[in-house]
Amino acid sequence: MEQKLRVGILGATGMVGQRFISLLENHPWFEVVTVAASPRSAGKTYEEAVGDRWKMTTPMPEAVKKLVVMNVNEVEAVSATVDFVFSAVDMTKEEIKAIEEAYAKTETPVVSNNSAHRWTKDVPMVVPEINADHFEVIEAQKARLGTTRGFIAVKPNCSIQSYAPCLAAWKEFGPKEVVATTYQAISGAGKTFQDWPEMVENIIPFIGGEEEKSEQEPLRVLGKVENGEIVKAQLPKITCQCVRVPVLNGHTAAVFVNFEKKPTKEQLIEKLVNYKGFPQEENLPSAPKQFIQYLEEENRPQVKMDVDYENGMGVSIGRLREDSMFDYKFIGLSHNTVRGAAGGAVLCAEALKAKGYIQAK
Repeated sequence: MEQKLRVGILGATGMVGQRFISLLENHPWFEVVTVAASPRSAGKTYEEAVGDRWKMTTPMPEAVKKLVVMNVNEVEAVSATVDFVFSAVDMTKEEIKAIEEAYAKTETPVVSNNSAHRWTKDVPMVVPEINADHFEVIEAQKARLGTTRGFIAVKPNCSIQSYAPCLAAWKEFGPKEVVATTYQAISGAGKTFQDWPEMVENIIPFIGGEEEKSEQEPLRVLGKVENGEIVKAQLPKITCQCVRVPVLNGHTAAVFVNFEKKPTKEQLIEKLVNYKGFPQEENLPSAPKQFIQYLEEENRPQVKMDVDYENGMGVSIGRLREDSMFDYKFIGLSHNTVRGAAGGAVLCAEALKAKGYIQAK
């Protein structure tokens, strides 16, 4: 069997870092060999550094417990041990930009969960089923960085995963106006109910920066590569409100859409359930067999019943119906820390390997 690629996780002790660790256990292509975090964790074993802060429902994988945590700021030392890295560091946006570029310049590809490079013109921001072709912009990025194999690729915000795939599936009907309200789980803030008790029986109608991301990032995903940079789509126009709700995992969206053409409900559902992309065509290890499921029941999708659809990598849609002001409205649900965070990044890395951008050093 082909030898697995050696993976490092930057920011390995945080919630998204932990999700990477759990998702990569027994991965057929990738093996976590290096964990890196802040200087205060460096030198401890991973088990010691995380302590009682392990937030996953599954146990910490045995293979990582005794790995000694490296200092994430020691870029050359970390890079020397790996073929590529996942980035989930908790720093300021400028610090993240700098450290991810530093890793890329050591000829180490960076697949990032962070938002810092989402609007860097030559950094692809990819939902692999929708815009895997955007990876071609990496060649322009490598020319800018002066690298031969080092680059940065990112995944978009967790909030858009429950409705942007629908807009992609319905592209031929010309979605032109979208109103979305997202009801977002507390794990999106890296929290559990244990460490955020004020969220019990509460909602907070504000999540910093989230509404702008929810309105703008789908347009970049739906955009195209021109002259070595990604040009965002002009339509649909999107307006969004983002609400924090007392749910652990799972972002729900209530969405209204107007179209240029007037599809039937049956046409819209057919496009959803048959929508597939590069991950399904290549049968990538983390790819959902069916990316989008449509649920006929009036009370679905529900977080408790549907958030783990396709191991958290699928999107669930329901309640599609005509509206009195817009053409249609629907409810979407996606797993925010699997599809929306670490799982989406793992799928990006699989697509990058399949396309030849990530290889053994």
